[in-house]
Amino acid sequence: MSIMLIFLAAIAAIIIWWLAGQRLASKPWLETGSVQLPAHDGADRPPVPAVKIGLFVFLGVVGALFSLAVSAYFMRAASADWWGMPVPRLLWMNTAALALSSAALQWAKHEAAHGRMENLRPTLVAAFALAVFFLAGQIQAWRELTAVGYVLADNPANSFFYMLTGLHGLHILGGLAVLAHTTVRAFSTEVAPDGLRLSVDLSAIYSHFMFAVWLLLFALFAGWANDFVDLCRTLLN
Repeated sequence: MSIMLIFLAAIAAIIIWWLAGQRLASKPWLETGSVQLPAHDGADRPPVPAVKIGLFVFLGVVGALFSLAVSAYFMRAASADWWGMPVPRLLWMNTAALALSSAALQWAKHEAAHGRMENLRPTLVAAFALAVFFLAGQIQAWRELTAVGYVLADNPANSFFYMLTGLHGLHILGGLAVLAHTTVRAFSTEVAPDGLRLSVDLSAIYSHFMFAVWLLLFALFAGWANDFVDLCRTLLN
């Protein structure tokens, strides 16, 4: 229970800090789709799109969801009927693919900011292809585990593995739908780089967040998170 509270407190602190920085108290929902930030250097900052604020709120909810799931994982792992399962080696390759996809989107964000459409298109395609590779790799990892007898209902550890990786995969799939739309627009002759800058920025933020979530899950399945949890319990006790 204490671990769950730590996760939720961290998520809540991040959300409150970021929203406070965007001055939600000024009722941005009454504006026309953006929030004007105060200037500290004598020049007006560009307005923050409302959709970007919405993305951060959504990511806060997603973070809370995974925090609850991870907390349930730790509490259930203390039961007598829990026994671990091997981590497929393929997960290492999947992790590398997701890292490269996130890096490609960061590069795409840089190219969009400088208006280099000829470099933006291939980076978006690369980010999309690598994310698809990640999902295909996750499905193959499931197949490898079930082939050697680690089925969904065999023991609680199996159930949590399939549930958490499946939940993460669904969120990756949702991000792919948005990224596919952005990539298709990038190949349209009627769209300028400025028209894609926000979409690429949002896709990059989402990708970085889901990669961070996956690193947490991977550390959980590999057993690396146990030492951290033991340290937290020691400090709380």
